[in-house]
Amino acid sequence: MREREGLTQLGSRQTEYRTDYDPGVLESFSNKHPDHDYFVKFNCPEFTSLCPITGQPDFAELTIAYVPDQKLVESKSLKLYLFSFRNHGDFHEDVVNIIMEDLIRLLEPKYIEVWGRFLPRGGISIDPYCNYGKPETRWEQTAWDRLSHHDMLPEKVDNR
Repeated sequence: MREREGLTQLGSRQTEYRTDYDPGVLESFSNKHPDHDYFVKFNCPEFTSLCPITGQPDFAELTIAYVPDQKLVESKSLKLYLFSFRNHGDFHEDVVNIIMEDLIRLLEPKYIEVWGRFLPRGGISIDPYCNYGKPETRWEQTAWDRLSHHDMLPEKVDNR
């Protein structure tokens, strides 16, 4: 199956950890259930990137959830992709949008959302959220509904 799907990361004993942003490591495989709508959710509690101005590390809990269409993201490639942000400098808001856009290009999902809960620096935490619904489908309206009601009941933040 690995060869048939063109997966190169899964099962490889020569894993290469990229030290800067690299969407080229992302891989996908065929969805065996494209006729069902279902969520796939990834929780990434140890995401790191760099502040583009100071070069200081930023730490976040990242959540990626999507409703697949024809393709699913291979999880090891996603881990390597997220690791590639470790030495990449971008603002928090940019990071979540870049991740979402890369996954849209790879998967063409029905729906996707990315939420970053960054640890405070300078006394402020930033929690950017972005989403997308495939145009001209019911998921386009779902994206608007979730965005327009997102964080209406924000959680209590205790410096994480």
